[in-house]
This record gives sequence, structure tokens and C-alpha cells, in this order.
Amino acid sequence: MKNHQERCGAASDRKMIFAVVLGNGLEIFDFTVYSFFAVWIGKAFFPANSAMSDFLFAVGAFGVGFFARPVGAIMLGRYADRAGRRAAMALSILLAALGTAVIALCPPWSQIGWFAPVCIVCARLLQGFAAGGEVGATTTWLFESAPLSRRGRRVSLQMVSQGIAAIAGALCGFSISGLLETEALAQWGWRIPFAIGALIAPLGYYLRRHLPETLENGSRGRSGPALQSRTFLLPLTVAAFLTIGQSVTMYVMVFYMPGYLTRMLALPAYLSFMSALASSVVFTLCAYFGGWVVDRFGELKKIALGAFAVTALCCLPAFGAIVYSGDIGVIVLASAIMAGLLGLGVVATLMLIMSLFPPSLRVTGFALSYALANTLFGGTAQFIVTALLIRSGNNFVPAWYLLVCNLLAIAALFTLCKRQGKYRIAWQTGSER
Repeated sequence: MKNHQERCGAASDRKMIFAVVLGNGLEIFDFTVYSFFAVWIGKAFFPANSAMSDFLFAVGAFGVGFFARPVGAIMLGRYADRAGRRAAMALSILLAALGTAVIALCPPWSQIGWFAPVCIVCARLLQGFAAGGEVGATTTWLFESAPLSRRGRRVSLQMVSQGIAAIAGALCGFSISGLLETEALAQWGWRIPFAIGALIAPLGYYLRRHLPETLENGSRGRSGPALQSRTFLLPLTVAAFLTIGQSVTMYVMVFYMPGYLTRMLALPAYLSFMSALASSVVFTLCAYFGGWVVDRFGELKKIALGAFAVTALCCLPAFGAIVYSGDIGVIVLASAIMAGLLGLGVVATLMLIMSLFPPSLRVTGFALSYALANTLFGGTAQFIVTALLIRSGNNFVPAWYLLVCNLLAIAALFTLCKRQGKYRIAWQTGSER
């Protein structure tokens, strides 16, 4: 009887975790396929004088969605800190699904003119608003629902879901680009992944409506420190800079790489998708392993510092291999190494950020720091890097951008070590070892 109850409890836990990570996975799936199909989206909705210009407009629309993230982080984050994590997660997945459906169904420029790019920009703004609250609420739920001995692995599932979603997006891109003729891919083939995402979202909403609430009644409704107060803004700033290194590495090495390899290095589309697929697989495996390392050793700052430092050291050599080797195997290996370094340190960094905020501000603090980092650096990385590439003609621009952002994260980590006593550390593990 006891074994049966344990099996039922484990199955229930898996179902709840699936419901939580599904929404975040769909968000990353949408972002992934948008990045992978940016070339064709640009041709459909952003007519321009050159192929490079419509690609730039398409990645610009991708970045626009990130400017709605801070608004979503504040509004949905405060909602989650007051009404509960469950309600915020249910709302965010519905909003994200609506934006995805608009992209899947919107007529092209040739049919509705300027309404086409306006609709795409509005859809990306809606997706960004939803994502702003989604990541904070889901990561917080995983953090708060886990036993202390498994908290790292439980939080790592947030990143694992992103990796699996990126894998699914890469597989979609690889399959569709391989199965369809170029003309069919440009006309309607790229819409297929967005339609799939929009159809899956209602399942996530239904499952989330039945999740247990992790926000304790004693914390619900508390305002905590004011959002403009020093006690909130100082840890928020540190958290945002910690996130910069990770978000830029993810968006450049996984999401931007297919377009970079296709446009800048003239590789076939299916080979560029192969690079993204390999990077996503390695990131997923390393993220879960990183969660295990956190649970086993607990050296959060050392793990995060090591990952950021090695990533910074590898930026230029990795892109040297990508640009000059001409060998797809070397390109895939270099990209996968960078993605693996990101995965190894991401859970420790997330745990550090979660520890900076009390429960009554945890979703808001985490979501807003994540949103600011992605808005200013991660989400705009594709547009900034593409613009700098066009202007300079230097294929090492992505490497330099990665290097600077990882150095900013290292500086934030040293600031955290220096000022730790001034922040409220809410991660109750007994010690940080």
C-alpha cells in the first residue's frame, strides 16, 4: 500500500511539474522557431530593398517583444506575489498562446500591407508581456515546491524545459526545411510550428488551474519593500547583471546561430539547424547536471563564477573555430561547448537570484531582473549583432558581444559576494557551504 501511495505521489508530482514547465517551454519554442524562421518571416511581413534588410526587420520584431517583458514582470509578478503563483501562471500561458496564434494566422504583406508587420509586432509585444511574468512565476513555484535536498534539480527543470523546447524548435526547423521546397517553406511552411504551439497551450492552461499553491497565506497580499526602495533596487540590479551573461549566451549561441550560419557563412539551412539542435541537447543535459551539482555541493557562487569565467575565455576561440574551420563538425562542437558551459552554471545563478528576495517579492524581483536583462541585452542581441555585422563586416562581433556580457555578469557576482550581508538571503539550506 505504501509503495502504491509513493508511486501515485510521484506521478502526481510529475504531472504538476509538467504543467508548470509546459508554459515556459512553449515560450521558448515560439522564440526558437521565430529565430530559426526569421529569414522567411522577414520576407513575408517586412518587405525591404535587400534580403539582409528584411532579415534585420524580422529580428528587430523579435527584439520588440522583450520591451514588454518588464511591464509583464511587474504586473504579472505583483499578481503572483499577491493572488498566488497558480493564477499568474494560468493567465500568462493564455496570453502567450494568443500571440502565437496571431503569428500563425496573420496574412502576409502582399495581402494586407502595413497591417501585417503591425500585427506581428503586436503579437510579439503580447508574447513578451506574458513571458515577463511566466518565467518568474514558474521558476518560483519550482523553487518553493521542492524539498531542500532536491531544490537544484527541481529548479533545473525550468532550464531543461527550455532546452527541450529549443530541441523541438530545431527539429521542426530541420524537418520542415528538409521536407518542403523553398517556395512552400517561404509561403506557409514556417507557420506550422506556431500553429502547433497555439494548439498545445490550452492543455497547459487546464493543468495549471489544478496546481497546488506554493505562496503561503501569511505572505499573500503583503507588499514587502516598495519596488522603488533601496532594499529592492540593489539586489534587483545585481540579479539583472547576473542574468545578462546567461541570456545573451543562450540567444546568440542557440537562437541566433542558425540565421548567422545561413546569412554570414552561407551554410545550408539544414546544417545551421543541426548546430542549434546539438547546442540545445548539450545545454539541456548540462543544466540538469548543474542542478545535481548544486544539490550535492551547494557552492553557488563558485559554480556560477566558474561557468561565467570559462565562457568568457572561450568566446573568441569558439568563434574562431566557427568562422574559419569550414567544417560543420567543428562548428557544431564549438557551439555545443558554449551551450554546455551555459547549462552548467545556470541553475546556480538562478538559485542565487531567488535567494535575494523574500517570498512576498520573489516573483516580482526574479521576473523583473530577468526581464530587464533580456530586454536590454538578450532579446536585442540578435538585432544589435546583426546591425554591427552589417556595419563592420566583422564575423567576430557575436564573440565580442558575448565576452562583454559575461564580464558584466562576473562583475555582478563579485558585487554580490562583497555585499551579501546587506541583502536578505531567503534560501534556507542551513548553510551555503
